[in-house]
Amino acid sequence: MFKNYFLVAYRNLVRHKGFSFLNIAGLALGLTACLLIGLFVHDELQFDKFVPQGDRIFRLYADHFRGDARETAAPVPPMYATTMKQEFPEVEQTMRILMQASNNLVEVGDKKLYVDNSVIADSTFFSMFELPFKYGSAEHALDAPTSIVLAEDVATNFFGKENPVGKEIKVNKQSLLVKGVLRGGLSKFHLPINYVLPLSAAGLPKERMKKWGWHQFFTYVKLRPGTDAQQTQAKLQRYVTQVVNPTLPADDQIKEVTYLQPLHQIHLYSANFKYDMSTKGNITYVKALSFIAVFILLIAGFNFVNLSTAKSLQRAKEVGIRKTIGASREQLMLQFLSETVLLTLVSVVLATVLTALLLPSLNAFTGKTMTFDLLANPALLGLLGLLTVVVGLVAGFYPALVLSGFQPVKVLKSAVVTDGVFGRVQWLRHGLIVVQFALSVFLIVCALVVFRQVSFLHNKDLGFNRDQIMFFPMRGDNMKEHYDAFKNELAQVPGVASASIGYGFPGDQVAGDGIIVPKNGEDKEHGVTQLMVDYDYLKTLGMQLIAGRDFSPALKTDKDQAFILNETAVKELGFGTPEKALGQPLKWKVWNDKNPDSLKVGKVIGVVKDFHYKSLYDRLEPAVLQIFPGAYWKVAVKLKADNIGSSVEGVKQVWAKFSPDSPIEYKFLDDNFDQMYKAEDKLKSLLWLFTGIAIFVGCLGLFGLATYAAERRKKEIGIRKVLGASVGSIVGLLSKEFLVLVLVAAVIAFPAAWLAMNRWLQDFAYRIDMPLWAFLVAGLAAAAVAFLTVGYQAVRAATMNPVSNLRAQ
Repeated sequence: MFKNYFLVAYRNLVRHKGFSFLNIAGLALGLTACLLIGLFVHDELQFDKFVPQGDRIFRLYADHFRGDARETAAPVPPMYATTMKQEFPEVEQTMRILMQASNNLVEVGDKKLYVDNSVIADSTFFSMFELPFKYGSAEHALDAPTSIVLAEDVATNFFGKENPVGKEIKVNKQSLLVKGVLRGGLSKFHLPINYVLPLSAAGLPKERMKKWGWHQFFTYVKLRPGTDAQQTQAKLQRYVTQVVNPTLPADDQIKEVTYLQPLHQIHLYSANFKYDMSTKGNITYVKALSFIAVFILLIAGFNFVNLSTAKSLQRAKEVGIRKTIGASREQLMLQFLSETVLLTLVSVVLATVLTALLLPSLNAFTGKTMTFDLLANPALLGLLGLLTVVVGLVAGFYPALVLSGFQPVKVLKSAVVTDGVFGRVQWLRHGLIVVQFALSVFLIVCALVVFRQVSFLHNKDLGFNRDQIMFFPMRGDNMKEHYDAFKNELAQVPGVASASIGYGFPGDQVAGDGIIVPKNGEDKEHGVTQLMVDYDYLKTLGMQLIAGRDFSPALKTDKDQAFILNETAVKELGFGTPEKALGQPLKWKVWNDKNPDSLKVGKVIGVVKDFHYKSLYDRLEPAVLQIFPGAYWKVAVKLKADNIGSSVEGVKQVWAKFSPDSPIEYKFLDDNFDQMYKAEDKLKSLLWLFTGIAIFVGCLGLFGLATYAAERRKKEIGIRKVLGASVGSIVGLLSKEFLVLVLVAAVIAFPAAWLAMNRWLQDFAYRIDMPLWAFLVAGLAAAAVAFLTVGYQAVRAATMNPVSNLRAQ
């Protein structure tokens, strides 16, 4: 019996090639999109799942409040780990990782490479995270200040296939001893690791490690078995309120609220964290892509239902004959369900092939190493089999129910079925079309809004000129000790407009610290961003002074007694206007471990126009610019637009003169800002791709329905033409009902798209206004696509010979 069912199903598939193609192509594309998105989502959800006892590991993070403004930061002060270990009995273990911002020079013999993703951590790192070792062991691996543990890729790069344990390697000219090699396959660990150094190697002053205001450490705790994490978090927050917050500048109404973040949530739930070194995902984008996958699958499924019910018009007589010779309704339903399962099977096979072909491109786009090996993953093969049966049965159930319900007498008396159940079927088809195009319009609006916001992020005036600025850290004692001479020689290179050395360039690491404002005989401290600059900082970055003057090397007092503020600092420090801020006294606690009580006392000499030194996710903060050579570590070189290549070579030659043992490692400042919005760029591309798929799949179904609508009304069209109807009037007649459905779909989609995109835009401190034209464009685009799809069939039907139509049975 089943053999006969599938034989008939195969014959119908071959006989109605156009119908079969539309169904198979639409379902295959939908399934391919779902499979690719499903692989991506599954991969994102696997982070840190392999870590033993990971359910007891938490990372600390903090919300910092200044008035109504809030910033969520991953690093916290070093005292958290010390305090929780000593005063929280529910804490089994703590571990800190020092935040860093640059690559390090690694050497073995004559081989020199800059290596990023270094981890400088407490000796408890490998007992907190029980990572697998290829060589050596975790025990005592970080006990000595000269120890280092390498990732397998780094070890292979420098030592080949031999065991490097016990061998020497240099990091920034410091000799270290390899104590172990981590086994590869840590791509699902939230911390990207190339090597691990002990915190004792950093040589941090003990007094500084006791400070509550130094937010420089990623801190982890492992709770004892059975501990309630929420209660521990509440206890920690009470401690912060009573002990930590009173040490912060009260006049700024700054307060800190600390949380425990489960290890398994770090990757996906830290997208808005500042200064985070973990590999970031975004749960919002994962959920959005999951919804898009469901949308596309629904659209493909609706196509199937629509086309199958429409096709039933041509199979009404077949059903009548089968019933007349004794076929039961159950047998007919089984027959039609077997056809849908066969079509689904073909679609799944095609989708599997397309997924395998497209996965390398998706891996390249996302930077992942996802695999789609059915033989190595029986669970995935079983899932595809289950998907075939479930999608086939669900998509085919209603058409089978409709087809098997025809009354033999009625369908055998008439060439076309137009009454009875088909009145309801037409409403079903119309409803499914509305849902399909509502989803398509929703995706079009979302794609347009994301496109506009991403364009805004890349093109907004940042308050400085980021073009043609070569950017690199200083290396070696000679360069750092003779930075003035190094900078002067850079300025002599043909093609170099100016150069600046400092700490706190836009798009790079900046420091948060306090500034003291003497007022009414009392010193009041305010939290600000400290930018340590030189005399050519404003010139090199093209910043605009709106009051006062720039720093001048001719005035010796500028180094120790002068400050420049941004506009936001003028307001928040209570100076009123830029002009009134000039001459106002300021004090700063100098970064000096030998004399932590030393103060820099000076006055405001200038006010610079606000500029964005962070991403546009963040609101502008008060910034203080000052001369402080002790913090200098990066160089910005402004190049002239002409012959940039030769200018870069000239900079390299000056570098080689001052730091011959270290190769230069540079990038351009505008690349820093482009990198900030990498996730948004990818979201934009994915939205366009999947929106295109959704529209295309929807159009396949609409094309099929228009074909059958024209087929059903061909006699009517023939009569209208004989009576003098024009081609245009007939096209309008056949297109009108579909365009009305698209209009209804747009009305449904617009509010949902408005809510979704408005919520997404709230993540950005600086954002576009919701573009109303995007809704108009989305509606018109959907209508145009629908009209072109339906119009082709309408024109084809309207231009046929009416005699042929009238002769049709």
